[in-house]
Amino acid sequence: MSSSDIFIGETIGTALLILLGGGVCAAVTLKASKARNAGWLAIAFGWGFAVMTAVYVAGPLSGAHLNPAVTVALAIKSGDWSNAPTYFAGELLGAMIGATMVWVAYYGQFHAHLTDKEIVGGPGAQATTAKAVEAQEKGAGPVLGVFSTGPEIRNVVQNLATEIIGTIVLILAVLTQGLNDKGNGLGILGGLITALVVVSIGLSLGGPTGYAINPARDLGPRIVHALLPLPNKGGSDWSYAWVPVVGPLIGGAIAAGIYNVAFA
Repeated sequence: MSSSDIFIGETIGTALLILLGGGVCAAVTLKASKARNAGWLAIAFGWGFAVMTAVYVAGPLSGAHLNPAVTVALAIKSGDWSNAPTYFAGELLGAMIGATMVWVAYYGQFHAHLTDKEIVGGPGAQATTAKAVEAQEKGAGPVLGVFSTGPEIRNVVQNLATEIIGTIVLILAVLTQGLNDKGNGLGILGGLITALVVVSIGLSLGGPTGYAINPARDLGPRIVHALLPLPNKGGSDWSYAWVPVVGPLIGGAIAAGIYNVAFA
């Protein structure tokens, strides 16, 4: 694979991943969305199908890493870091593009949600679940969860551990079951397996932090949230932003180490 194929494939694939994954979060969260309050099951399966779609589209070009933790794990497994910066760049850019497309697709719903007094407060507003979550997630605005993750209980050690554990599960599944014949990315069957594993992680381990398990998936959309002209959007919670970046990278490295010792 050439550097241009890697960059283009990762950009397109990660954009699709975030468009569909962030899209299901928007659908469940925003007022005037037909899927509002569909619940965690919809989010978990939405992200799983997002992974599957993105892998099948990007796989022929780049091997569909779509996640810096996957890139780190495969580099440790093979000992070849030469293409890692290209993968990282495509993944981050794609995540930002995907998040921007979510905003475009749900433009009217974002405006309706963020101008509703029950959501953002104001004269006559009543206490709501959304406001309670905003207060709990210090510095997080009422739609930040559409773009990036946040903890239900803010405990750095636990939050970091949760992201590490979830990513270890993901990367072990990728390395043992998901790789293509060349071992440099996800294969056709591997895409389906990985998608189902992402659903499983969401259902089993997603409750504490929202299961970023992907640094680009969290950081790229968080940057977009900070930049978009959303009314009353609140903060982007930068004090927490390092956890869903560092945790998955550590988890990916640990999983690669486990694989090299136990399976290679």
